Amino acid sequence: MTVAVQTTLARPAPRPAVRGVTAAQALARGGLLTLAALLLGLTAQLLLLSVLQQRVAQHAAFDELRAQLALGTAPVAQVDQSGQLLAPGTPVALIDIPAIGVHQVVLEGTDSAVLADGPGHRRDTPLPGQAGTSALFGRAAAYGGAFGRLDELEKGVTFTVTTGQGKATYQVIGVRRAGDPVPLPPAQGKGRLVLVTATGPRYMPGGVLRVDADLISGIAQTPAAVIRAGTLPDAEQPLARPAGVPWSLVMWLQALVAGAVAAVWAWHKWGRRQTWIVFAPVVAVLGLQVAVRTTELLPNLL
Repeated sequence: MTVAVQTTLARPAPRPAVRGVTAAQALARGGLLTLAALLLGLTAQLLLLSVLQQRVAQHAAFDELRAQLALGTAPVAQVDQSGQLLAPGTPVALIDIPAIGVHQVVLEGTDSAVLADGPGHRRDTPLPGQAGTSALFGRAAAYGGAFGRLDELEKGVTFTVTTGQGKATYQVIGVRRAGDPVPLPPAQGKGRLVLVTATGPRYMPGGVLRVDADLISGIAQTPAAVIRAGTLPDAEQPLARPAGVPWSLVMWLQALVAGAVAAVWAWHKWGRRQTWIVFAPVVAVLGLQVAVRTTELLPNLL
């Protein structure tokens, strides 16, 4: 008896049909993906990347200021050696407050962009060490939070500020918040420094905190003011936001939305693996760029 044996070749199971997605669904899901990328980007930017950005900027500013101090060309007035106003972000001083661990290069200007790189000198006040009242602004939390511990300073604490005119020593006379009495202005020929930051929970500024400190070392030569007091733009005031339309944010946000919608479309056309490989880095980079531009719109003392 002959037994016939049939060999049945196994056929691959057919791939399940990929369900289509309408334009409205793609937009809705793309919007959710955009929101998720933005929230993750903001969290990463505020808690981690802004700190690294500030440290890199501080290293560069320190190298520049150290070289200028060695050459005797560090700024000592509101203008440079050619008589032009100092450009925003120009290194002008080095502040050391050992009591709260502050060692920062001070930059010229107090808008949000400058304070992302470190403490800033209010441009309509004299430089530290000179006669009159100087003011330095610093962030309380984001971008390293250089002045985040100012409220820990107590009366009598001393610290120094080094400029192109040498090292000035200050002694704290008080910490004040909104509603607290303002100390009498310094006597003629004396100097004072006001350190300014935000109050309230971290990343949720609720007001302005000021630390007043009197100059207890010698007065440096004080050049005539070029910028009159009270003439600075609103963007350089405490808790101010940048002025104008944030076109860079608008463009990056449009790119993020387009990338998110494309990722949703690819998810249904290509599959999950291919979409993750291609679009995960794209959406992550775009989300981070949007987050960076968004944080630049937050109050300058945050």
